[in-house]
Amino acid sequence: MVRKSFIMLALLLVLALTLAACGQATTPAPAPAPEQPAVSEPAQVAGNTLATIKARGKLICGVNQAVPGFGFLQSDGSFAGFDIDFCKALSAAIFGDPNMVEYRPLTASERFTTLQAGEIDVLIRNTTWTLTRDTELGGNFVHTTFYDGQGIQVPVDSGINSITELGGTAICVQQGTTTELNLADQMAAVGVQYTPVVFETADETVNAYLEGRCDAWTTDMSGIVARQSIFPDPTAHKILPEVLSKEPLGPMVRHGDDQWFDIVQWTVFATFQAEEFGITSQNIDTFMSTENPNIRQMLGLEGEMGVKLGLSNDWAYNIVKLVGNYAEIFNRNLGPDTPLGLARGLNASWVDGGLLYAPPIR
Repeated sequence: MVRKSFIMLALLLVLALTLAACGQATTPAPAPAPEQPAVSEPAQVAGNTLATIKARGKLICGVNQAVPGFGFLQSDGSFAGFDIDFCKALSAAIFGDPNMVEYRPLTASERFTTLQAGEIDVLIRNTTWTLTRDTELGGNFVHTTFYDGQGIQVPVDSGINSITELGGTAICVQQGTTTELNLADQMAAVGVQYTPVVFETADETVNAYLEGRCDAWTTDMSGIVARQSIFPDPTAHKILPEVLSKEPLGPMVRHGDDQWFDIVQWTVFATFQAEEFGITSQNIDTFMSTENPNIRQMLGLEGEMGVKLGLSNDWAYNIVKLVGNYAEIFNRNLGPDTPLGLARGLNASWVDGGLLYAPPIR
């Protein structure tokens, strides 16, 4: 009896499971979610810019050729200027020779695509650091080498003394620059209607102004001063008092090579730090017996600071000995004894109230 009851119970259980299975079959089970690919971290791009430069035997530096004091092609075919000296500083850091550089003159509109395409190793061409440029152009800015601001120049005999008096004027401006955008924004902010006259190159922009095809022209203050220094009559022109923008200028490198970014970054910092330590191209050898551990590490007398960058440990020594500290670079190209006669201002060391400050080289 017990055996029959057990068999009956088993049959009822099988029947229940069968009916349940049939009931589930009437409602199709949801399709399984497609398999998601595993999420992985972005691959680290191997640093190869330095290796490419060494194999090539020279640095290719994108520069300006038309701004006296910053990047200028001289009558003898050589390049000179503040930005040019930072190209030389990089060459000194890499090769122990400041002259292993090919200078590639670039217009404002072609400079970023040339960098992206790998046709130059670094862009050092009075280029303003902005968020858009830092995120959308495939490049990274290193530390600012020159703090500037945009200005507007007019003839002295124009009677114009403020941007609020520029209503109805034509203003020459270079295409593809932050200058063009800043001008539109600032004139809209003060409610002044004007006509922009846009040119591809700086030369075309300035020549149009000098020929009277526009009533004013605009670029960075330093650029205006540089150009004015070679005008037929510099005293016939003046810069209006308003500063239209912030223009932090400095080198730019491609995304994807952290080692190369570090080399350019710390080359700039080495010029700042040397000035802070009082080390110049003329007195640097007197510091080779110093007991100051920070100076010793910077000059490669101890530690492995250069090796950490992929360079020789005398990288900073070579920068200062062969090119100079920041003050020497500034004064040689832009300072009181040059046609530009610029004061240091914000471009002074932090110990003198300026914005130049280098992290420790240690």
